[in-house]
Amino acid sequence: MKQSWKELRPFFLLWSTQSLSQLGSAMTSFALTLWLYQETGSALQTALLSVCSYAPYVCVSIFAGALSDRWDKKKVMLACDTFAACCTVAVLALLRGGLLAPWQLYALNALNGLMGSIQQPAGDVAMTLLIPPERYQQTSGLRSFSNALVTILNPVLATALYTLAGMESVILFDLAAFAAAFCTLLFGIRLPELPRREEREPFLSSVRTGLAYLREHGLILALMLFLAAVNLVASAFDAVLPALILPRANGGETVLGMVTSCAGIATLLGSVLATALPAPKDRVRVIVLTMLFSLGTENYLLAFARTPFWWCLAQLIGWILVPLMNANLDVILRSTIPVELQGRVYACRNTLQFFTIPIGFLCGGWLVDGVCEPLMETAAPDSLLTALFGSGKSSGAALTMLMLGVVGTLVCLLFGRILRPYRFTEQGRGGK
Repeated sequence: MKQSWKELRPFFLLWSTQSLSQLGSAMTSFALTLWLYQETGSALQTALLSVCSYAPYVCVSIFAGALSDRWDKKKVMLACDTFAACCTVAVLALLRGGLLAPWQLYALNALNGLMGSIQQPAGDVAMTLLIPPERYQQTSGLRSFSNALVTILNPVLATALYTLAGMESVILFDLAAFAAAFCTLLFGIRLPELPRREEREPFLSSVRTGLAYLREHGLILALMLFLAAVNLVASAFDAVLPALILPRANGGETVLGMVTSCAGIATLLGSVLATALPAPKDRVRVIVLTMLFSLGTENYLLAFARTPFWWCLAQLIGWILVPLMNANLDVILRSTIPVELQGRVYACRNTLQFFTIPIGFLCGGWLVDGVCEPLMETAAPDSLLTALFGSGKSSGAALTMLMLGVVGTLVCLLFGRILRPYRFTEQGRGGK
């Protein structure tokens, strides 16, 4: 037992420094959002930063995994990190020269998203190579822990640095964090080598291999489809939450920030829980039940709650078990998928599981603006709708939250039946 923890030293080095670099990148992204909104005053132009970053990731991931599996994982990570740092340096140079414009940020974000689609599957495989199988759940909990810290800290630190010392100070912190992660990976991490195949598979065949693996392994494919449906509901929720809180008399930007930070706090607590808990008897069942609890409580609470206390409590309840779901999913994927195929399969997973996110954002906004707000405007002051969801602009968002709660519950119940024949335990891989 002690020996296996000692073997995790390379993982701890890679995890800690990559998390620091992730914090720097998140701070730069947040600060650029502040800068762009101040420059343009347009929420749409500001939102396009995320669109330009995410679209290449979804579109290219299915091919990026094949490239990642063909190349040296460490070199891929170093090259992608260096490219991202060059983009950050370009932003700094344009900023200092007074030449920075929105279209330049969109282009650089798109390039960063493209590199991220290649880096992530390589990084996932690198983690698998460094982690003993019996430590998959604990290390997944640690990664959720660091992600939660980044979620909590990046807006606070970025806002403080941006306000006190300007945009350049945030970028310099990002570059310093990159340098620490780059040097650690280059000089301090040695990845075990994968077995070399005698003949290299053609590129398109390599892409098809990842898709074929999903088709042939019903458990993995069913889990991906389930989480794609969950992401559809969750992203619609993200689009609705500001419309629920900002217009309220007891809401506003500060309260929205406080409510949003509760998701990070809950994720932090949940990651500790995921790290400490023993392996469950059936990981598939845990994944379904945690999502049923999350989607079946948070949306309903937010639909009927009227005060910041209940909004914060809803976020805490809704997010605290998400790291436990992620940890069990991570164990299933790493234990089931052969390491030499993980890059390709993870990349296909990224496309399949995350393509519903932009659709969810669009659906959430449309439901509020095009359906629920007009409906609540016509509701009589003494009607049941007004009694349940209040009146005014945020009432339509509250009604949308209820609809998302119903859809989320139905999604979990439906996939609970689909996944019922499958089990995954520590004694064997998943199967019917």
